[in-house]
Amino acid sequence: MSTTHDIVDTAVAAGMFGTLVAAVTAAGLVDTLKSEGPFTVFAPSDDAFAKLPAGTVEDLVKPENKDKLTAILTLHVLSGKVMAADVAGQKLTPASVNGEILHVDGTDGVAVNGAKVVSADIACTNGVIHVIDTVLLPKG
Repeated sequence: MSTTHDIVDTAVAAGMFGTLVAAVTAAGLVDTLKSEGPFTVFAPSDDAFAKLPAGTVEDLVKPENKDKLTAILTLHVLSGKVMAADVAGQKLTPASVNGEILHVDGTDGVAVNGAKVVSADIACTNGVIHVIDTVLLPKG
């Protein structure tokens, strides 16, 4: 993967974010994640979405659940570009785009609200993707 694609095109090309791309499309966030940014996206892999209870994703992508889906997806996004080296050895509490505080722990690898970053620093033209092994869910 190279830095010639934005976050959405990079996710599509990676081939392991089909569910995420479908969810971003259903929530109407494609244009936002294709905009200038920069953004940091903690991107759940298809395997992470598969850990959710059966039927959860199918339910979330229904038009009547767009607000709930948007809240979940924007929890995975930070404004600005944060690389793994920026959090190494630290515990940080940045606010996600949805306003909820994330707990980023860089003391043993990197974890976000308990989700492990399994692949970091996938550079994009408008930010960076870090692959996580669990879908983050809003507290409220």
